[in-house]
Amino acid sequence: MYLKVHRDQGKKIVAACDRKLIGRVLQEGTSHMDLDTYRSFYVGDVAGSRELESELREFNSANLVGKKAVDVAVALELASKDSVMYINNVPYIQIYKI
Repeated sequence: MYLKVHRDQGKKIVAACDRKLIGRVLQEGTSHMDLDTYRSFYVGDVAGSRELESELREFNSANLVGKKAVDVAVALELASKDSVMYINNVPYIQIYKI
């Protein structure tokens, strides 16, 4: 998967996306996710589950797209399976810490 950490005004945003999804545009009903135009948001280092787990120890928000990325958050109990959303059978989740 690709992993990119953004820092903005003291906030840490973790973005991760399964590599095979980059370049795709997902649309289902009114839901739309453009992983082509916004590839630079997700494409950083190629990473595995351990690297993503490490970044998810402390963050302000996370945008995770794809089975591999979402499964890490669910395994860490940062999100429940019930909170996972889908577009064209592709799981994604946004997590915000307040």
